[in-house]
Amino acid sequence: MAQMATSSTDAVDAVLEKLLSVRGERPGKQVALEDNEIRMLCIRAREVFMAQPILLELEAPIKICGDVHGQYHDLLRLFEYGGFPPEANYLFLGDYVDRGKQSLETICLLLAVLLAFKIKYPENFFILRGNHECASINRIYGFYDECKRRYNIKMWKTFTDCFNCLPVAAIVDEKIFCCHGGLSPELQQLDQIKKIVRPTDVPDTGLLCDLLWSDPDKDMVGWGENDRGVSFTFGEDIVRAPAARWTWTWSAGRTRSSRTATSSSREGSSSRSSRRRTTAASSTTRAA
Repeated sequence: MAQMATSSTDAVDAVLEKLLSVRGERPGKQVALEDNEIRMLCIRAREVFMAQPILLELEAPIKICGDVHGQYHDLLRLFEYGGFPPEANYLFLGDYVDRGKQSLETICLLLAVLLAFKIKYPENFFILRGNHECASINRIYGFYDECKRRYNIKMWKTFTDCFNCLPVAAIVDEKIFCCHGGLSPELQQLDQIKKIVRPTDVPDTGLLCDLLWSDPDKDMVGWGENDRGVSFTFGEDIVRAPAARWTWTWSAGRTRSSRTATSSSREGSSSRSSRRRTTAASSTTRAA
């Protein structure tokens, strides 16, 4: 058994070494991973995700990062600036695939880092689900085509099965709420998130949809229609409201209240794609 575990760890380390071999190379250079190496990452990562709670409970210090969208060399630079794990702790908020030209390298690096450090540094590295980690979305906006062109459709289906198991939200230091999209009119208690059953696709409406799709709007009071045709927009008053109502019981038996931190700001940028920041929440456009 120990020999099998060592062999599996060596396989992950070998993939990680391949993925990091292009550091310093020209942007866009592809990494030639074998079909079985990618499947191994997906299968093992799926096991990790299913063993994790769907609502993660994390501690600071931790770097919280927004959309990467297939920009592999940007991800490498992010690790250069912030410190490569385990030098720094990370929480990624989703949208690893689509739009960019290297979605495969991007998601494989994140999965490889997750697996490489999960035993030695279990509180070091976490990734959440974004709205592009959904078959109906990445079937259209690039990831499906990349998988089909470089490998095969079966590879895309393997990733889909993995994505359907990702955690969807996190609490940092018992007071910062993190998710890809934003809040939901259905969300009254955090325990509701814990009741979402995985594996699951993303529905068109409801709590899970909103956590991945809703958008903050500084000009909105209350809830409003989302011009993307899915979920809602919400104002600052909605962000402040949970502080008074969100309570849950931790394993130690203490009851705490939580503040939300949803910072997918609409200021200072002309497009949603360029508004991605290291924040405690993120959103993306449904249209390409």
